[in-house]
Amino acid sequence: MKTKKLVIFFLLTGFISGLLVGPALAGPDPQRQKKQPEKKEAVYIPKEIKDIFTAGLKTKQPRMDIPFTVFKNTYLPAQTALYMVFFMKIKNGDLGYAPAPITPGAEAAAAQPKLKANFHVFLEFHALENGAAGKIVKEVYIPAAMEIDGANYDPEKEDWYTFGYPLPAGGYLVAMAVASQDLKKIGTQYYEFTLPDPASFTTALDTTPVFFVRDLKNLPAPEQRVALHRESFTYSVLEITPNIDNTFTAGDALDVFFFVFGTKQNAEGKFSVECDYEVKKGEEVAIRYQPASYDAPLVSHPLPMKQTVVIKQVDEKTKETKESQEQRDLAPGPYTLAIKITDKVSGLTGTKSVDFTVK
Repeated sequence: MKTKKLVIFFLLTGFISGLLVGPALAGPDPQRQKKQPEKKEAVYIPKEIKDIFTAGLKTKQPRMDIPFTVFKNTYLPAQTALYMVFFMKIKNGDLGYAPAPITPGAEAAAAQPKLKANFHVFLEFHALENGAAGKIVKEVYIPAAMEIDGANYDPEKEDWYTFGYPLPAGGYLVAMAVASQDLKKIGTQYYEFTLPDPASFTTALDTTPVFFVRDLKNLPAPEQRVALHRESFTYSVLEITPNIDNTFTAGDALDVFFFVFGTKQNAEGKFSVECDYEVKKGEEVAIRYQPASYDAPLVSHPLPMKQTVVIKQVDEKTKETKESQEQRDLAPGPYTLAIKITDKVSGLTGTKSVDFTVK
């Protein structure tokens, strides 16, 4: 917990902000090109990909040479932008996995054979103008290289992947392409999304999308370039594995992760945020937690799924009813985590809820 608090502190000081929006992640810089006209403009997306994007842009008709779907997104703050994370699913058999080269030697021979897939991901971000794709604001190329144990390879399995990119507030349509190395197989999708303006939350609190964390690891340094990740995503110096389907088993914790918009700092420059958490089954409260206080608007908090149950027993001799309390795991079924957030500095409040299932 101490390490997590230190990481969150660095995130909030803006340490990562410049790195996320720096030149390594940015698209073409018009000012730079004016100063150095002798240099050719960098090519982020090949012409054949751009032509396919343009052909399908108006109708948002995907190309299915390599089928993939974008099934959710989340975003987190990055000072001058919001770090948008996209989640997509691709079937293993469509990525061209092939045996990776084996280094000669006894250790290599004894190891499980590896399969490797190399492919391209191209992104073309358009500003939404009157509900339609307008000017191109960013072009991004992501070289992708994935490796998997041959013994675990299932061509019909859909793995999920993520990539993140910092963008200012606003509405966007992103054209995406997943392509084979020779560009002979190309799949496309078109995805609309809106990022809120953090400065707009002046009368009530709101949050980034609340999600549950399965695992969280520290990285030695933030990523300098956009990368494709399998079953995790990076944010600053964190590698986060989210619970993408909000499904839990007995003994798990509801490790919530979100950022609160609209909070204020006191005269000493400090935040004071309080969250009340309840687990509900329908309208009935199954777990009510003690209020939690935070000195930062970035929240990462594990909530044990332990329910206090009152046990009543009748003494056969005296006929007296005795009560005792017992901690039990939540029974299987659907639940809702309800969150009430209060900024102790400004008095502003907000609410959030997220459904989950115990199996």
